[in-house]
Amino acid sequence: MANHLSDSYGFAPIASSQAKVLILGTMPSTASLLKQQYYSHPRNTFWPIMSALFDMSIDLDYLQRKEILINNDVAIWDVLQHCRRIGSLDANIDMTSITINDFDSFFDYHPLITSLFFNGSTAEKMYKRYVQPMLSHRFLPLEYQRLPSTSPAYASLGLVQKIEAWRVVKDSMIK
Repeated sequence: MANHLSDSYGFAPIASSQAKVLILGTMPSTASLLKQQYYSHPRNTFWPIMSALFDMSIDLDYLQRKEILINNDVAIWDVLQHCRRIGSLDANIDMTSITINDFDSFFDYHPLITSLFFNGSTAEKMYKRYVQPMLSHRFLPLEYQRLPSTSPAYASLGLVQKIEAWRVVKDSMIK
């Protein structure tokens, strides 16, 4: 791991105009940035969890997994558009370097989203501090819930426990 701050730039969202649920992370990991794929670190549990929830093979390629989420009205994005950090850990983000994604425009293009799930506590804290106060009032009736981080750095829960906690994503769409 490099011991100096490096620039990280996030990805465009995975989302269709029909999305009903948004899953928000903080910023893609170094491994994800290298592969240009959300949650591509081999020990990140995001895709195994999505595989369990949406009955998809873990062996599908990235484009197929994205398509299944889109077809199930799930959107993925991150709070940050840019930051400087050492390595991949959220704790190593230089808070003076952050640029927040444009959520007003995102919600304008995705008006059916009613539930927002945070992939870990840092995404939730940053959203509530930097996004929510600036968000247009027409978007404030969203339902929010923090879920256990899928990061390999968050190992206090096993995969089965994380799948159970994340089941609310699919359940929220049944309402």
